Formats: sequence, C-alpha cells, structure tokens
Amino acid sequence: MNRYVIIVAGGKGLRMGSDLPKQFLPIGNKPVLMRTLEVFRKFDANLQIILVLPLAQQEFWKQLCEKYCFTVEHVVADGGETRFHSVKNGLAQVKGPGLVGVHDGVRPFVAVEVIRNCYILAKQYKAVIPVIDVVETLRHLTDAGSETVSRNDYKLVQTPQVFDVELLKQAYAQEYTPFFTDDASVVEAMGVSVYLAPGNRENIKITTPFDLKIGSVLL
Repeated sequence: MNRYVIIVAGGKGLRMGSDLPKQFLPIGNKPVLMRTLEVFRKFDANLQIILVLPLAQQEFWKQLCEKYCFTVEHVVADGGETRFHSVKNGLAQVKGPGLVGVHDGVRPFVAVEVIRNCYILAKQYKAVIPVIDVVETLRHLTDAGSETVSRNDYKLVQTPQVFDVELLKQAYAQEYTPFFTDDASVVEAMGVSVYLAPGNRENIKITTPFDLKIGSVLL
C-alpha cells in the first residue's frame, strides 16, 4: 500500500518574534523543518513526502538544503491562503490510492512509534488522529462567566492525522469554512467518524521562543 505524508509549513514567525519563519529556525544547529522530515524518513524509507511551502519561501528552503547538505527526498507544493488550501495543494501531488498523513512542519518531536501506529490503524479506520490527555483544569466560558468542566471529556489533538487517500480527497473537495482548523474537522464535516490514537507529549508545536527552549531540552 502506498504511503504519503503532506508536511505543511506555512508559518511566518509572528508569534516567534523573528524575521525568519519558525520552520527554518535552528534547534541543535539544524532547522526545525529538516528534523521533521527526518523523523518521517526514519519511519519509512519509501514514504512519499510532500512539503507544502509558500512560494516566497521555496528558494530559501532550497538554499538551506544545499547549506546543510540535506538529502531527504521530497517534492514541494505551493502553500495556499489558509492551511486548508495548503493541504489541498499537497493532496494534488498524491497520485495513487493508499494512506496519506498530514503533519505540521513545526512538530519535529513526534515519535516514530506514534507515526507507525497511526498508519497501521488508518488501514482499518480510514481516519486516525493522535491525541493526548488534558492535564490542566479546564474552564468553559459562559454568558454568566465561566465554569469548570471535566478534563476527562477532552483531548488535545496532534499530528500526523492519517487518512485513506480517497476519503481525504473527497473531504477536501468541500467548500472551505473557518471551522476547518485541522484535517479531522474537514473529514468530520462529511459525517465520517475519526478514530483517536495515543500521541506523545513531546510532540509539541514550536510556535514561540519558549517552545524553542523546550525543543532544545527535548533534543
């Protein structure tokens, strides 16, 4: 069975307070995005990797690959106006049936075991996302103020989110709405249930300077 992954990297670095987009910032003397691609190549040497980058960043990425002698094979697709449109552009590069994962380019610490499990489960369930428990107390905002809710009723969602290729293409044929914050929400809009798989707490999304510090410790 063919296996693909679409790695979405369209960040501008605004929350990072940097002129350099967050996916290109170094952790341990190597750009975050390269570490992300490497973990997926470690998972499967034959995995077809599709990297979605804004057109304006593609030349810089090419220069980085040359500078770091980065040889992980991948194809580049153009980023879109939103994450939804970027994933849709990446899907256009998926030419055959099989399984396709979608992953945030700034999550370089996803465990190989989590990736593998999501792809295995997607063979059966067609739509699988990794999640972790909520460990802090949650409050729900109401018209009257706020109220505590049971954290056992909630999960934190991570990537990669893995789907049957045809299912995800059908989902992304829908018209975009702001409600589509991840791929699971797009698939669920068709009435398809999503299976929850265990994630790993180290699989943080690096978006702030604090996240970079945590990433350095994890590395």
